[in-house]
Amino acid sequence: MNSNHQKSIHFIKMHGLGNDYIFVDTTINDLPNPQAAAIAWSRPHFGIGSDGVVLIGRSSTPDADFTMRFFNADGSEGQMCGNASRCIGKYVYERGLTTSTQVRLRTGSGIKLLNLKVNDRGEVEQVTVDMLEPQFDVPDLFLPQGEPLPDGVFVSMGSAHYVIFVDDLDAVNLEAEGPILEHHSRFPQRCNIEFAQVCPEGIRMRVWERGSGITMACGSGASATAVAAAVTGRASRDSLVIMDGGTLRIEWRDDNHVYMSGPATIVFEGDIPLPE
Repeated sequence: MNSNHQKSIHFIKMHGLGNDYIFVDTTINDLPNPQAAAIAWSRPHFGIGSDGVVLIGRSSTPDADFTMRFFNADGSEGQMCGNASRCIGKYVYERGLTTSTQVRLRTGSGIKLLNLKVNDRGEVEQVTVDMLEPQFDVPDLFLPQGEPLPDGVFVSMGSAHYVIFVDDLDAVNLEAEGPILEHHSRFPQRCNIEFAQVCPEGIRMRVWERGSGITMACGSGASATAVAAAVTGRASRDSLVIMDGGTLRIEWRDDNHVYMSGPATIVFEGDIPLPE
């Protein structure tokens, strides 16, 4: 492993449906200050440009194979990122860090099981993530009393989400409403905000991600949106969630776990100086 005196570090840029992150494999590289790196590298035009930085590590305990830490574009650390977890599944398999098509990934919100669909060329075409059970009553994340909120459904999928159903998604000014709701007084640790519209082809959704702003997709947000649609009778427990960057299949199965299926894409890799 490189020392903290290194001048640059190797990275790989990946995305899940346009939700893009800069990944650093900490089994071969040290990243001493990931918060500063997330801020510096995520800036469009001045850095690599991304929704944040993700660290991939090997688990030091036998209950998991790998670990994930992720940092939003503002440097804040998140607990879980569904799209990033699919990217990690693709990375560790295609780079030969594992030969198993089942990967146990330790995240800030527990161990997630990744099931990899591999083609005959050895490429990971799709990853299904067991997002575990949705939670609806998490006082540390959502205060049921306080300043009024637009009608919506709070769902925690390891990270906090507030899903608001609308009749016309195109009429929502996400850039204006997203930051106000993210920092609402009833969300003590801030919140991811989803606006969704149920359509014949699936559930259309746009997201304002806590710490990153508008993103092309959000795996945990798609999971929360599908759950919210099911509990309010708007959709079945097996939904397609259509986002700006593409579509995820979300299944809320009989074991009460939510399963998220979709692709992951490698964009490019290189070396970048460490932030000052």
